[in-house]
Amino acid sequence: MLYKRKGLPEIDEIVLCKVTRIFPNSVFVDMLEYSDSGMVHISEVSPGRIRNLRDYVSVGREIVCKVLRIDRERGHIDLSLRRVNSNQKREKLDEIKQELKAESLIKNLSKKISQPADKLYRDITEKVFKEYSHLYLAFQDVVSEDLELESLGLDKKLAQELATAILEKFKPEKIAIGGEIRLKTYQSDGVEKIKEVLVKIGKVSPTIKLSYLGAGRYKIEITDIDYKPAEKTMEKVEAILEKFNDKVSTAVFERNKNE
Repeated sequence: MLYKRKGLPEIDEIVLCKVTRIFPNSVFVDMLEYSDSGMVHISEVSPGRIRNLRDYVSVGREIVCKVLRIDRERGHIDLSLRRVNSNQKREKLDEIKQELKAESLIKNLSKKISQPADKLYRDITEKVFKEYSHLYLAFQDVVSEDLELESLGLDKKLAQELATAILEKFKPEKIAIGGEIRLKTYQSDGVEKIKEVLVKIGKVSPTIKLSYLGAGRYKIEITDIDYKPAEKTMEKVEAILEKFNDKVSTAVFERNKNE
């Protein structure tokens, strides 16, 4: 992975790490997006009692961690494995997957235009990273026609070659999240109350699809190009459902089990 961020990570940041050493009470890792290492104490590997850390991690394994503490003077970074939830892990791995895909595109382009891959990567990221945190975010804007690479200061010919490669290979992959909504009310105008909340949900985003399952049950599916906007949409839906609840009305939302 060529991508590296400058400086130190922030507290609560989710980072991808590779296990380098395992001791009886701690695990040492390299943070792959930074030029720094960190430590995961045994208490932050998994809830409950741990008899052998090697049952949970192994040298060379990549793990997603959360930054707990940073001692900037001593250069010590404490991390947690157990405090990363499934959504955070999925989002981080998807982010890394997209960035590696962008790097692969540049490597292939370097062969086509006969330039060293490392040099081409530096030439491109020197411009792109002034406006974007990741290459793939810029590439997505190229696909959606929200960015012209020349506006970042790239050489005209290189910008054209890169844009062509992006449009050919870097098409956004659709992801989907969802679950089941169950609505129940004993209000006299209950049918209207349910219709109203469903209309509100439908207006949140065009990425939402609602299907009637019967007996006050509805299937919701949110399809987007990335988990982050999809999760934000889901949060808005959950906020609407929360307002539905009162003394005689209940709204229950259950996520798909595989999410």
